[in-house]
This record gives sequence, C-alpha cells and structure tokens, in this order.
Amino acid sequence: MSAAPLLGIFVGGASRRMGGAPKGLLRAPDGRPIVERWRALANELGLDAVLVGDPGPYGGLGLGSVADARPGAGPLSGLVGLMRARADARIVAVACDMPCVTAPLLSRIAFSPSTAAALAPARDGIFEPLFARYERARVLPLAEAQLETGDLSLQRLLRAAGAEEVEIAADEWPLLADWDAPADVPR
Repeated sequence: MSAAPLLGIFVGGASRRMGGAPKGLLRAPDGRPIVERWRALANELGLDAVLVGDPGPYGGLGLGSVADARPGAGPLSGLVGLMRARADARIVAVACDMPCVTAPLLSRIAFSPSTAAALAPARDGIFEPLFARYERARVLPLAEAQLETGDLSLQRLLRAAGAEEVEIAADEWPLLADWDAPADVPR
C-alpha cells in the first residue's frame, strides 16, 4: 500500500445558518471541538491533517492550513487549493461539521485498496463529497478546469472523475450526519 493520504478538514464555510459561529469548534458528543475530534481520528489512523479554508477561528489549535484556490468559490476551490499545495497522491476531504464519524469508517475511505480516481459514499445517487478520497494526479486537472468554468459542483466533479461508490450500511449513515443548523446540534 502506498503512503497514507492527507486528511483535509474543510473549515471555509460562512456558517450563516449557525449565525457565523465556526462549526468545527462546536462540541461533538464526546465534548471535544469537532476539529479536535478529526485531528484525533487522523492521529489514530496515522494520517496528517490540515485545515482547508480560513484558519482564523482555529488558530489556537496548531493545525496547518491551506487556503482556497479562489476565495468565495466553495469547497471545490478548497479542494483545488489543497491538491495544488500538497503533493500527496491521495487526499481525504472531510467537512468540519461531522461530529460522529468513527475511525473504522474513516479508515474505510482512507485505506481502501481501490484504484479509482475518487471514492465516496452515495445515497440515492448523491455522493458525499466531503467524506471522500480524491487521487490528486487524476482529479486535480478536472477540478481546475471545472473551477475555471465557474461550475462549483462537487457532484459533477465526482461523476467526471468516475467516482467509485463506497458501501455504507444503513446503520452507518447517521455517522455521516453534519451540523448545518442549530436544530442539528443536540442539546
């Protein structure tokens, strides 16, 4: 098996529905900020982790960061920035607001023996682009070309890359839940 992929934790969203609060600093069910939880999962699996997007609110955490290729252009821009900045062959992109992902689930994406250009779980034909693995050499040219056209859809990028669907059991889908709005966060 080749070197472990790089874990890119996407923190660049404006978090409007959360009133602008950085979602990665919300407390996961285990009490840690979600970004800290991602770092612990990365460490457990032997992955390097970096923040993707504006690291400002996360400055005290000591994680490296990579800027979006084109600020304001969404996660596709972050993915392009990450792949341009790092020569790692494989990138695992995750959303900073997923508080329940487990090490075995992350390992399944990170260390799948698949040689596909991209891997992601899908439900009803819709990929989960921010819990996905991207192979830099084959995906970066597609992502750059798509960004140039202004098409910011990660779904289209995954389809253009011929993404392979990673099987997720019905009882695992709740582990991929994200916290997009205050109602998503348990009290």
